[in-house]
Amino acid sequence: MSEQTQHILKELCEIGDSEIAAHSQRFFKTGRGEYGEGDRFLGIRMPQIRKRVREHRSILLEDVLELLKSPFHEARLLALLVLVSKYGLAGKDQERETIYRDYLTHTEYINNWDLVDCSAEHIVGSHLLEKDRSPLRGLVGSESLWERRIGVMSTFHFIKRGDFSETLVLAELLLGDPQDLVHKAVGWMLREVGNRNRALEEEFLSRHYRNMPRTMLRYAIEKFPETERQAYIRGTVNSNS
Repeated sequence: MSEQTQHILKELCEIGDSEIAAHSQRFFKTGRGEYGEGDRFLGIRMPQIRKRVREHRSILLEDVLELLKSPFHEARLLALLVLVSKYGLAGKDQERETIYRDYLTHTEYINNWDLVDCSAEHIVGSHLLEKDRSPLRGLVGSESLWERRIGVMSTFHFIKRGDFSETLVLAELLLGDPQDLVHKAVGWMLREVGNRNRALEEEFLSRHYRNMPRTMLRYAIEKFPETERQAYIRGTVNSNS
């Protein structure tokens, strides 16, 4: 481990709080058989993490990747936010390509929903905006829950730019996914599509809502008027058509 990485880890350990760590262990479901099983927390609030992103964004990429392999959740979070910063500041296509590829070869360490959600759209989504998007199909077809979530959450970058097609394709592929955290991500992205193009979301729902996982549907229709929400939940939308 490099001196730089050791220094950052030492700094993180010094500002950790055991009570916050204990709460995080519960919040991020780290118990046996839960999705975050075995993850370890130092107990550091997000503002403190972001402050250190600004301080350490210039560290070498190899040190960032070393930090990403830490057993401590906050160290991995810091590493991912530094990667996002480096990607955004990169002046050359090759630099961005390197960060994108490093991100996808280290997904085993991007292993909780907050780690995915703070980084996927800004690196994978940004990188594939004007490129071949087939890597996303590979991600949503992965055995890894977190890679599947990376795949769908990456499309948030497209959605924010008025491009909804990839989200709908991936959502259809994930209708039968067994994992609640994937259902939530898909439902969330469908809701974001609907926030910008309600008719397009409703067209998708009209074809699939009866067969969608309940959590996915509830997330997708969260902003709908109550009467419409209840109609979707009861399965009576377009019942007379």
